Amino acid sequence: MSTSAAALAPGAETGRPTERLPLLQLLQLSAYWFGISAIWGGWEVIGQARMDDIVGQEFAGRALALMDLAGAAVALLVQPTVGSLSDYTMSRWGRRKPYIAVGATLDLIFLVGLATSQTYLSIFAFVLLLQVSSNFAQGPFQGYIPDLVAEDQVSLASGLMGVMSILGVIGGIAIGSIGFALGRDFVLPLVALGVVEFTLAMATVLWVREGRLAKPREGRTWSRIALETWGTDILRERSYVWLVVSRLFLLMGAGILPNVMVWYLDRSLLVPDPDKGFWLTATTAAIGLMTLLSAVPGALLGDRFGRKAVIYLSAVLGGTGMALIALAASPPVAIAGTVLVGAASGAFLAVDWALMTSIIPKASSGRYMGLSNVATALGTTALPPVVGGLIVDLVGAAVAPGTGPRAALAVAVALYATGAILLRPVVEPRRRGGEPRAVPGIAG
Repeated sequence: MSTSAAALAPGAETGRPTERLPLLQLLQLSAYWFGISAIWGGWEVIGQARMDDIVGQEFAGRALALMDLAGAAVALLVQPTVGSLSDYTMSRWGRRKPYIAVGATLDLIFLVGLATSQTYLSIFAFVLLLQVSSNFAQGPFQGYIPDLVAEDQVSLASGLMGVMSILGVIGGIAIGSIGFALGRDFVLPLVALGVVEFTLAMATVLWVREGRLAKPREGRTWSRIALETWGTDILRERSYVWLVVSRLFLLMGAGILPNVMVWYLDRSLLVPDPDKGFWLTATTAAIGLMTLLSAVPGALLGDRFGRKAVIYLSAVLGGTGMALIALAASPPVAIAGTVLVGAASGAFLAVDWALMTSIIPKASSGRYMGLSNVATALGTTALPPVVGGLIVDLVGAAVAPGTGPRAALAVAVALYATGAILLRPVVEPRRRGGEPRAVPGIAG
């Protein structure tokens, strides 16, 4: 697909392209999020079960927490650095696609290794390798929205990205849950997750066109560019920094649930193994349906009342839902709570990226989106199992096994509240005729 000059020419005020993209291209642009999210959604379920089997229930939470904390450190280093490198990359494929192709290929290889691992150390090693490869692809990929999407389509693109992310988590959990029906054999589900992610990555390489041209290196070495990713100049963008920190806590609040769900069903609600797959799928399906139903209204409300207002509403809905799940005495009552969590997730994801992309320097989108997505990686796949796992183990040992998961869900309520408070210093760009006003201190 050719790239028109109009699409590549940034707007004078926003640094964004000015040509609107057809809906099909927006769908193609967001499809890979399904594959990325499916991997980690599936691992959230499989990891809990595998730790129970390998180290025992007494230490499972801490064992998984240690693994995911190390993975968070890898994501923190790899994703922003590679995203920044892609801003300067010139190749016949463009500046993003080579990283996506290499990362997705390695994802598939490492998932096969993870599927066949039978010891804690080997699982640990392949999870870390998977973090390297996944973030190698994801850092450059997330630069596409600011690269390609016009300002008046940002809310729609952000909403589609959010929907694909949630659907990916649901799909990953559904695939991972097949392992329970196979007698806790998770080889086939893990390989299937790799095939799905690899297929969507290759489709992205074929479907998605490249946006703006690479930034000139101006004689700098690649190592110097990599180090510049972590330059303190980014701290001058105060709204950006506060939004990243707020995002971290809000995503952690939502991320606690899937990372303790197996233990919650097993220890708090006493659901037997044969029924776990059904209730895991049912709860995630409820979240996914409400995410779909709330994403578009969330985007419209963001355009009408401001994106920060929608994020505040999301925090209230999410915290209320988590409190209901924490207090639930049966799976059907817990599902009622997940309906609110799903509505919160859809509304948040519909406006979060739109707000983020409106305040970052567009020419350095790989760097800034890579750094912002550190909060995403930490908040969705790394810190929730650390926080949740430790609470499950410590509170469960001190009080009773069933209270551990409930205590973790109660902490999620506090995380939502903290994220809302941290959002207050963010200055949302004013919209004039569909265009935001430039934020002081930010150049396109």
